[in-house]
Amino acid sequence: MAKRIFFRKVYQKSKKGKLFFIFKFLGFLILILFFSFFIIFIYYAKDLPRPEKFTEKVLIQSTKIYDRTGQTLLYELYGEEKRTIVSLDVIPDYLKKAVIVAEDANFYHHFGIDLKGMARSILINFKIMQPVYGGSTIPQQLIRSTFFSTEKTAERKIREIILALELDRRYSKDQILEWYLNQVPFGSNTYGVEAASQTYFEKSVSKVSLTEATTLAALIRAPSRLSPYGPNKDELLKRKDYVLDRMVQEGYLTKNEAEATKKTEITFAKILQPIKAPHFVMYVRDYLIKKYGENFLKEKGVKVYTTLDWELQELAEKVVKEGAKNNENYRAFNAALVAISPKNGEILAMVGSKDWFSESYPKGCNPGVDCLFEPMVNVATYQIGRQPGSAFKPFVYATAFRKGYDDKYTVIDEETNFGIWGGKPYIPRNYDGRFRGEVTLRQALAQSLNVPSVKVLLYLAGLEDSLQTARDFGITTLNKLSSFYGPSIVLGGGEVRLLDMVSAYGVFANEGLKVSPLSILKIEDYQGNIIEENKRTPKRVLAQDSAKLINDILSDNETRAPIFGLHSPMYFENYKICAKTGTTQDFKDGWILGYPIGIPSESNGASTPSIVAGVWVGNNDNTPMLKEPGVVVAGPIWRAFMEKALLKSL
Repeated sequence: MAKRIFFRKVYQKSKKGKLFFIFKFLGFLILILFFSFFIIFIYYAKDLPRPEKFTEKVLIQSTKIYDRTGQTLLYELYGEEKRTIVSLDVIPDYLKKAVIVAEDANFYHHFGIDLKGMARSILINFKIMQPVYGGSTIPQQLIRSTFFSTEKTAERKIREIILALELDRRYSKDQILEWYLNQVPFGSNTYGVEAASQTYFEKSVSKVSLTEATTLAALIRAPSRLSPYGPNKDELLKRKDYVLDRMVQEGYLTKNEAEATKKTEITFAKILQPIKAPHFVMYVRDYLIKKYGENFLKEKGVKVYTTLDWELQELAEKVVKEGAKNNENYRAFNAALVAISPKNGEILAMVGSKDWFSESYPKGCNPGVDCLFEPMVNVATYQIGRQPGSAFKPFVYATAFRKGYDDKYTVIDEETNFGIWGGKPYIPRNYDGRFRGEVTLRQALAQSLNVPSVKVLLYLAGLEDSLQTARDFGITTLNKLSSFYGPSIVLGGGEVRLLDMVSAYGVFANEGLKVSPLSILKIEDYQGNIIEENKRTPKRVLAQDSAKLINDILSDNETRAPIFGLHSPMYFENYKICAKTGTTQDFKDGWILGYPIGIPSESNGASTPSIVAGVWVGNNDNTPMLKEPGVVVAGPIWRAFMEKALLKSL
């Protein structure tokens, strides 16, 4: 019995010794593991970037080109990263929650890493024998996208965990979430929720619906594979429904709300980048690239507020397209329109062709050589100008008035040989082939008589002085010697641009003050600091009395009636409208330019808008139209635009 008790005590003592040894060994092992982890931490942390670099980092942002109000986005210029930074408070709450449940459900409760999530991902990866699931938290994803590549290595993962812990310690959860939502990729070169919302739904992130928000959240997991424009769109929508279910589980939505949202139809934007007012936008873009460089515009996120009036631009595009379609009966296949404010030179509308978005050229043409219509060529600013026909005459008459002649001065309208010009006698004809004898300068200009106008050019105004007047008014293309143009310049024998012509007519509307065309109001950097602000200072280039006299003649409906009729497209019952048409001798170009002056009649009661509009009609390859004047081919387009523009307060 005593022997049995002895062995029991020895056994118990031995058992305690073994347990002590095991605990001692485990403690030593834990100490070794802790020490090893500390060494690893020191080793990998010594060269890590500082987490505070988030507050110093300037994210690449795209340049936005807006209309004058800043409400209509016309175009976005970006390089490899299309991004617009927004603050957390403008992002809908349900989008934040959708992203959290999809990417890091424990976001507001962990300390930068989610141990439970990591353990779960390790088990899954071990089961499938592939390192597919990472269990990364939002801080880890943010660290990875900012400092590391997506290569799956143990070293990168350790560094990522260390920085995520430090990031979570230093910054609030909301600050980390804001950074994440502005940086996470969504595919198609799109980064951040604002750019993603604009790309996929053509709206600001502040306006996305619950369906759209959960779709964006679903994209984050695999933006390329789940692209709505790819073959896996159904998979994207399934994941969107999964996100909705997770929001129900987390108490963010009711079951009924989620089910109703699942049934809501979702419409994605077209895959191509949208562009509004394309000819105008490309005109602005060329200026920006020339001044700032393309890389700056693609990365610094500037906001460009242009002069464009989007309402007038939409109207201009509509009337040009409709008018050009009607003009096909006259074998005129293109048209362009420009409208500016003469007071400040601001370009309000610019349509460089009848349809930028046309998918095809006319049959059998060779683009750039013999096409009747080329969609993307901006006729309004194209380096090869168009001849203005009689639309040039007001510059010549203004020169004569500046020299002391007035509208009552008379010249003889008769067949006249003006000598040898260009190697042959120059004997011009009037449009209708008739001669009227003695006419006043008012009659000659209002009725656009050719022979009297050549006499005004050569005998009263002077060829060189008339050319200089046009240059002073802003016509930039007439840079050759006066002998190159000869007397035909008064009939539109020199090439001009529509934008220049409209701006030059703005001098008359502005009673002799010139304001160069302006396309940009201001440019701001991503922080709202103004880096460029444009204002034009008027410069007097014509005496006020001379300008007023031109205006009085160009608005004299009765005097022009013998040629154009009392109810031509230039006549507006309730407004005093100055207008001038132009037609080249061989009918390659048709023009009309005009603007309101004075006060409308009491029946209207509105103040006079400040606007000058010009329309060109013709063919890109200079193929002649049928023999119809500018008032017939360009007049209806111009009138349709002006009728509505006059009702708008400008």
